[in-house]
Amino acid sequence: MALEITGTLIKKLPVQSGSSARGEWQKQEFIIETSDNFPKKVCMNVWGADKVSELDRYREGDILKISFNVESREFNQRWYTDIRAWKIEKGDQSSESTGYPVPESTSFTATAESFDNSGEDDLPF
Repeated sequence: MALEITGTLIKKLPVQSGSSARGEWQKQEFIIETSDNFPKKVCMNVWGADKVSELDRYREGDILKISFNVESREFNQRWYTDIRAWKIEKGDQSSESTGYPVPESTSFTATAESFDNSGEDDLPF
């Protein structure tokens, strides 16, 4: 399952590395914040030296468009979820796009006339 998200890069965590039966590995986690009506922070990661160096090109404050996969695994009867980025692009810096329409700002001021209970209304029923 491939998904896409756009958000502002707010933090890159330190690179983690190690070795396994398959050889040396590198991983780096980073945090983005969406621009939804209720912004959310999302921790994502990249695996491999090439993806870690690709992430190094971006700075905090950059708007990024990220393609990613979500995967969960079980260990000792606990589940862990990975949000692994596989493609990172610089997003539109002028207006962050999430793919969802953003409602225009409206205001409403309640007045005594707004709550007139004279018994008459214009409802057809």
